[in-house]
Amino acid sequence: MSSQPYELVKDKGLDEGVARLTPEKIAKVVGAVLESEGGARLKAYVDTCAHCGLCAEACHFFHSHDRDPRYAPVAKVKQTLWGILDKGGAVSPDYIARASRVAYTECNLCKRCAMYCPFGIDIAYVVGLMRRICHKLGVTPQYIQDTAHSHSATMNQMWVKDDEWIDSLMWQEAEARDEVADLRIPLEKHGAEIMYSVIGPEPKFRTQLIYQAAVIMHAAGVDWTMPATPGWDNSDMAMYSGDYEIMGRLKRSHFECAQRLGVKRIVMGECGHAFRSVHDVGNRWLGWRDEPVPVIHAVQFYHELITSGKIMIAKKFQEPVTFHDPCNIARGMGLHEMGREVARALCEEVVEMTPNREHNYCCSAGGGVINCGPPFRNTRVHGNKVKAEQLAATGVKTVIAPCHNCHGGLEDIIHHYKLDMKLKFLGDLIYECMEKPWN
Repeated sequence: MSSQPYELVKDKGLDEGVARLTPEKIAKVVGAVLESEGGARLKAYVDTCAHCGLCAEACHFFHSHDRDPRYAPVAKVKQTLWGILDKGGAVSPDYIARASRVAYTECNLCKRCAMYCPFGIDIAYVVGLMRRICHKLGVTPQYIQDTAHSHSATMNQMWVKDDEWIDSLMWQEAEARDEVADLRIPLEKHGAEIMYSVIGPEPKFRTQLIYQAAVIMHAAGVDWTMPATPGWDNSDMAMYSGDYEIMGRLKRSHFECAQRLGVKRIVMGECGHAFRSVHDVGNRWLGWRDEPVPVIHAVQFYHELITSGKIMIAKKFQEPVTFHDPCNIARGMGLHEMGREVARALCEEVVEMTPNREHNYCCSAGGGVINCGPPFRNTRVHGNKVKAEQLAATGVKTVIAPCHNCHGGLEDIIHHYKLDMKLKFLGDLIYECMEKPWN
């Protein structure tokens, strides 16, 4: 068992939501969600699970808490949806209080456990269904609920107003023109080859990534544009809060934006969860078989630019680096080898973590866990000691992580466990290492 006592972390959104619950409301919501959204998939998983516990070895929370069985994936199901099914929905508000914390903050929905299950049971789906019930009950962590509210009001997660978005692009264009005199960030260009989409925090906190993307596009001679209207933000915290109605609005807005501009495809920045929303959860919720406009992730785009010779590498990054595989684009999309090929093209030496590729440990920020905010920071960093040990064992000073959430989670782990390491996006390295013909 873990030496750390279990603590029911206080959270206004969860605590006040639970205070409003009654047994009757719980039973009504549970019944409605299971009847309309549970279906054959949930029944197959519940009937198939042999309670063998092999999934435990997959979970970073389990390993980081000294193999405490409470943190095994199967135990998380038993503490959440399984208990509800066993009692036919007749659970108390106190049960929901504990179950909501397990579902939102002690599982990253990283799907590593599905690889260890002899039947391939997708526990992330089961935990996600528990989040859906919590959302319908009004029991949601305050910070991620605030983000979902921002999506519903502004169609982006950071409450960036339409004029602020355009101002940010014009600001970065002006900054970049000090380096490249004829650089433009095209806005509302109809019929362009590419619409470039980013997540909400980029114009708010990481505007240098927009600068870098513009320089890379310019150097490669790409025919691209950014939209001026809502739909530019490809992120989706509503997917993780369980608010699938808002998730559907977000995905529809994103694709309708690209269709309105008549672009041939969408290139997404270095984000993992948005890719999951576009290709897996969001599309299915809307009933679409495929996305209406082709979408590729930044890793695919960078690989294309480098292998086609549109971007030439002038110098390689000299220090040894290690490559972190984001769950949603490695385990979820199989981009692990492509990411390494880009990293090797840019760096003299890439040192592998152990385990790696689709077996890599999660950063413990994904699945909306980091968006549950400061109250649960210690839950994340204590729940991912194994990642700190994995990073330290590489002996390198630089970690490449092509995902925003991974950056946030790994930064906290590096700081908490006092690792002497720094983080980079692939875009950082391309900008740093590529040939700039205007120099």
